[in-house]
Amino acid sequence: MTVAARAARVQARLKGVEALLVSDLTNIRWLTGFTGSNGWVVLYEDGLTLITDGRYGVQAEQQLAAAGVDAEVRVGATGADTLAHIAASCAGHARVGFESVHVSVHQHEMYAAAISNELVPLVGVVEAERRTKDQAEVNAMSRACAIADQALAEVAPSLSDGLTEAQVRNRLELRMRELGATGPSYDTIVATGPRNAALPHHRPTDTVIEHGHTVIIDVGALVDGYHSDMTRTFVAGSPSSQQQDLYHLVLRAQMAGVAAVRPGLAVKDLDGVCRNIIAEAGYGDWFTHGTGHGVGLLIHEDPFVNRAGEAILQVGDVVTVEPGIYREGFGGIRVEDLVVVTSDGCRVLTSSPKDSPCPPSPPTI
Repeated sequence: MTVAARAARVQARLKGVEALLVSDLTNIRWLTGFTGSNGWVVLYEDGLTLITDGRYGVQAEQQLAAAGVDAEVRVGATGADTLAHIAASCAGHARVGFESVHVSVHQHEMYAAAISNELVPLVGVVEAERRTKDQAEVNAMSRACAIADQALAEVAPSLSDGLTEAQVRNRLELRMRELGATGPSYDTIVATGPRNAALPHHRPTDTVIEHGHTVIIDVGALVDGYHSDMTRTFVAGSPSSQQQDLYHLVLRAQMAGVAAVRPGLAVKDLDGVCRNIIAEAGYGDWFTHGTGHGVGLLIHEDPFVNRAGEAILQVGDVVTVEPGIYREGFGGIRVEDLVVVTSDGCRVLTSSPKDSPCPPSPPTI
């Protein structure tokens, strides 16, 4: 499916309105291919208009053409001009939906003053279609996963060399860029020791990775705007019996979660698959976050996989499966893969080994 076909998918969801004012830049990129930092799309039954400012007029024309999107581009020289273009694009449509989640009170007041049409708040119309990844999107994420896999394979063997968390992060992010990524998918996590590794979203510091400590590495690459997401946990040196046991507990929960992924499964039930295994072993209160989340143009997007989630997995969802346990004084362990939901289960996009907490040997050429 092409970028040009995406507007029709959203248009089919527009019930009770004649047009939709799209202001979220991620949704605009998905609809049009436009990557500028200032823009709006007015989507209506037979087409769409992109409004931006003078910095991005040529870029907008080029990116929409490259994406195969046939749309009018309007360029405003000032904020007032831009608002006038938005109003003109909405003219003739009695009821105009707007993305209420992405619009501040002040922005709504400006729209209401400029647009004579009735404004109707809508939630998640574009996001609902963004959940279903087409082949081009999956291909971009597959490339991002391969880059992160390769970078980790090259850097992980050095975990016992006296490096700091920050040095490992820097090596990973540099290598991903060298391999073709735009950059890291998010702030790379390298967390070691009985305190830092107990924090699920620890930010790397100058803490030295010491013998016997767990090391959580959460790393992803960004390719063509699409993210990858993967976590592996290692032990510098030889793991203790407790580290071995808890690692394999988390791995068992994670592999059971991956095996359970299929269309029609409630996200809260997927969370339960992983959580119940850890809880039954007596470590339920060590598992302090949800089991996963959707990934795409954003690193965290629908569907969110947790105990309170109401979403049902569907073909084309790309989600993480990432149970973990954390306790100060011990550290932490997390194992995470990125998977795409298929008609008969899922396909795992990440391929870094996870059978053992021991760092891999250096890759051979």
